[in-house]
Amino acid sequence: MDTALRAGLALYTAGDYHAAHEPWEETWLELPDGDDERLLHGLIQFTGAVYHARDRNWDGAVGLAGQAQRYLTPLPTPYRGIDIDSVIAALQTLEADPEMIERGPAPPLCYRGQELTAADLEIEGITTVAGVVAAEYDAYETAIIERAVEYAREEVTGSGSQFIGLLTSFVDDRDHRGIVYDRLRQNVERRQAKREDVSGLFE
Repeated sequence: MDTALRAGLALYTAGDYHAAHEPWEETWLELPDGDDERLLHGLIQFTGAVYHARDRNWDGAVGLAGQAQRYLTPLPTPYRGIDIDSVIAALQTLEADPEMIERGPAPPLCYRGQELTAADLEIEGITTVAGVVAAEYDAYETAIIERAVEYAREEVTGSGSQFIGLLTSFVDDRDHRGIVYDRLRQNVERRQAKREDVSGLFE
């Protein structure tokens, strides 16, 4: 639950409002009724409202902002590190004036008082959010990111942090994501070539 919660928050902070719901939804679908289910359901509606507002779908934004409040209002605050009162206040503002999203940044979603980024996540969270971003946009080959994730996991038990760092930047540095992806692809291809060369020695 916590890994999925933090992963979605990091995607939201990066500005991937549509993609943010993916880690939450996967976990939410498996949850029984209760506070955790209400939290994730409300956050999915929250980020959906922001996404629609940024797409100038005012009716969709207003509708989801209202629905999100109904899920989140019964929860204590804070809950699982989320200041529920602040989230509800942001939803009320968005519901009353969805065009506010064009006059300033999207309302923050904080965890224990701070906006999370991929750099704040453990390896499971980093690999999750990188995979979600790759699947969200046609510009990136999921096979490249999947291989980079494999190499990043190897770094956790070995030495180095090249792929972990690149995957983190791939998510967090939205403005330069294409450049970071190119570096990831080049490094993946280089690592694959080395392994194939070594394998060829023993054939």
